[in-house]
Amino acid sequence: MATAAAPAAAPAPAAPAALVPRGQVDLVDFIDWRHVECLNQDSSHTVINALKQGYRDDEGLYLASDSGEQLLIHIPFTQVVKLHSSLFKGPEEEGPKIIKLFTNKEHMGFSNVGDYPPSDSLNLSSNHLVGNKLVHLKYVKFQNVCRYMHFSLTHRSVPCMCKPACFLVMTLSPHSSLIIFIEHNQSKSDVSKIQKIVLFGSM
Repeated sequence: MATAAAPAAAPAPAAPAALVPRGQVDLVDFIDWRHVECLNQDSSHTVINALKQGYRDDEGLYLASDSGEQLLIHIPFTQVVKLHSSLFKGPEEEGPKIIKLFTNKEHMGFSNVGDYPPSDSLNLSSNHLVGNKLVHLKYVKFQNVCRYMHFSLTHRSVPCMCKPACFLVMTLSPHSSLIIFIEHNQSKSDVSKIQKIVLFGSM
């Protein structure tokens, strides 16, 4: 995936309190921005425009696809989260319609996105896109967005067999991530546009 280069920080409020579901928070502060990625994004209209505070509230900024209508967005979190609901904003014609969500899938691309069952599938109407309407997720399937581990090697413990001075430590580190697959936009036009993505949940 092409890493989304983050522009300079822009001050802006989080989601209005009226939009935040009771008992949930805007998860924007728990996104690991260093590793946010998006496949098939227009380099002039990247995912940061739709996801980051300040940019997502600017009517003139948006995420756009580059070649065809599909987008594949990888959003890692800095800790385990429980996803509750989401909000998508976009143009009535080019905004997203069919969206598939996947939790904790590494190395997913357009070539293998169809190999896995989604954790949830959304079918948005134009009313969702222009009316700031929340989309509630299958909460049971998003209770622990943390399933995969990665292994890291250090030189501290457990002597290996190759060299007397070489030591290996196997560290299990939990990660949490969400993949958003924009499969079709409202009109199936060549370009998809998203002005805002907001994710709500809890720790």
